[in-house]
Amino acid sequence: MAGITLTTPLADVPGVTRDRAEAFEALGLRNVGQLVAHLPHRHQKEHAETPIAELAENAVVSASGEVTAVRVAGFGRKKRFEAVLHDGSGRLDLVWFNMAYLAKRIGAGMTLRVQGKSQRRSGGLQIVNARWEIVEDEAPGDLVESDDRLRPIYPASERLDSRSIEEVVQRVLGPALAEIEDHLDADYRREHELPELAAAYRYMHAPESEHQPIEARRRLAYDELLMLQLAVHLKRAQRRRELVAPRLELTDDIDERIRGRLPFELTEAQDRVVRAIAADLAQDLPANRLVQGDVGSGKTVVALHAMLLAVAHGHQAAMMAPTALLAEQHAASIEDMLRGTSVRIALLTGANTPAERASLAARIEEGEVDLVIGTHALLTESVRFQSLAVAVIDEQHRFGVRQRAVIREKSSDPADDGRLPTPHTIVMTATPIPRTLAMTLFGDLDVSTIDALPPGRTPITTKFVGLEKRGDVYGWLRTKLEKGERAYVVVPTIDDTNEDASLREVMRDLESGPLEGLRIAAVHGRLKRDTRAHVMGRFRSGLIDCLVATTVIEVGVDVPEATVIVIESAERFGLAQLHQLRGRVGRGEKASVCVLIGEPTTEEGRARLEAMVASSSGFELAEKDLQIRGPGELFGSRQSGLPPLKVADLFRDRQLLEMARRDAAAWIDRSPELRGDTESLVRRRVLKLYGEAFGLADIG
Repeated sequence: MAGITLTTPLADVPGVTRDRAEAFEALGLRNVGQLVAHLPHRHQKEHAETPIAELAENAVVSASGEVTAVRVAGFGRKKRFEAVLHDGSGRLDLVWFNMAYLAKRIGAGMTLRVQGKSQRRSGGLQIVNARWEIVEDEAPGDLVESDDRLRPIYPASERLDSRSIEEVVQRVLGPALAEIEDHLDADYRREHELPELAAAYRYMHAPESEHQPIEARRRLAYDELLMLQLAVHLKRAQRRRELVAPRLELTDDIDERIRGRLPFELTEAQDRVVRAIAADLAQDLPANRLVQGDVGSGKTVVALHAMLLAVAHGHQAAMMAPTALLAEQHAASIEDMLRGTSVRIALLTGANTPAERASLAARIEEGEVDLVIGTHALLTESVRFQSLAVAVIDEQHRFGVRQRAVIREKSSDPADDGRLPTPHTIVMTATPIPRTLAMTLFGDLDVSTIDALPPGRTPITTKFVGLEKRGDVYGWLRTKLEKGERAYVVVPTIDDTNEDASLREVMRDLESGPLEGLRIAAVHGRLKRDTRAHVMGRFRSGLIDCLVATTVIEVGVDVPEATVIVIESAERFGLAQLHQLRGRVGRGEKASVCVLIGEPTTEEGRARLEAMVASSSGFELAEKDLQIRGPGELFGSRQSGLPPLKVADLFRDRQLLEMARRDAAAWIDRSPELRGDTESLVRRRVLKLYGEAFGLADIG
């Protein structure tokens, strides 16, 4: 079609009305290039039509006929649209659940072509949620010839169905494909057994065999992973080339003094990670290490060792946590360990008054503070360090690439050789990350794993019960509390809602019911810091029996005497979050129990709760979570600052990811800035996708 290019607005494509262009725009599709990148999520065989009287039962069938009756049945959300189709040979009943809007689009007298699985109902034949299209200029019952071709099925909307999308795609596909340049040359494609990029798009939109979409998907998934891994390795190369960090050598004397301040002897696993970090910190290449370990594995102590190494060399260190509660917990435990030393510690959170913050910022910039512990308040422009050597970021999955870049920038002027001074960065998470995800999301980090718990931790028994057993759970809990044990009850919301158990509702129920007369208190994110600290202190000292809380206790709360945690509306929490919450107990010598109360309405929700009962390993659960949900939520821009993958599936495409990672590493070794004669296209595409997220714009 003459004049069609990848940048042509869809509104300018012949046959696309203004209404249809608006419907495309609602799907995020404004031009031809975006439409070609809107890939089918599956392909379906187009079967030849059969007279209704001859349709087989329990088979995928196609038929056409005249709509002789329509109606909307049911109530509220459960409304359904029903239609009756006749073709002269027989009758076919059609039902679409939750699609009452079809009453505005399908009416009596229309000729309709349908396809779907047939089933016998009340003596007649029926198709539920059939694919359909209105047929014009065709008599009811006219058979359509078909060679069982593969038809692309597109992500669609109420205003724009898959067939309408397919119609416009086919109209622009030829001229659009002619414009697509391939950033991989013929030799590279041959070596990796990949089709040309334009061919991959043709195979997706107009396949001629069942193998073509498989081949196309492999190419497009590999492309996504390769672009991401090239960005990761570009960033690594840039760091090596442009940044410098203080050399912090761990001498025997310094090591002995630091370990003397720690409350217990390091486990073998902790010791291994401490030595890996020390090796990083001894170089002037800025460390960038992810320390992951299960709940209670002792990551904070490992991080503190690195921070004190910075202080021993006359520099500063900072620890950033995602919540004020966690920052407060870190500050309290570190102050405890360092009591009696000359190490100067400060806590900086949103709870500080403007005057306190200004005073703290001045002391930090003057070098009068050695260790700064805080929240994202540390990222504000007003906070500058005199000599920040080590930055520790806790709960990595809540801080994206951008935040890490900002904290690295909080250093002084360029060195003599032009390199920019930057702190060594250690990020740590108690939410174990599957290796595939760690490689992808945090591919610019070296990964260390603390794979053993400190001695003395007791195993936790996990049980899942339905709402009908809720009374029994709290009756049992009362007996535990009366014996002097302590418990958490966790709820998803503070205020009353129609769907979930809320903090206020549960407090009312427990105080006037099964836990009447016992000492109950609430803690949540809206409480002032002092109030929250006061409540936690009373719970820790045994003046409170049961703490009803939101997820503010998810991380950083350590009360060894707490032996029971009850999680209400457990299906509302993610698997990683449930595991984190469970880790609040099992910290002392007594056996601990986690009770999940819930009523999951989806298979995914039930699978999460069953996985919690079956496994106590955070690493096993992380893999299970990736399997159940896919990487979408973990890999979305909300969490990582990276554009989401549209084709690649990290669980299914592990081998492709490994290949892309190896290929990207080799490519950047050969060409650290992608400035070769034939690399301008791949460079442009990498920077467009990941330049901002990885801070690569400055090499553009």
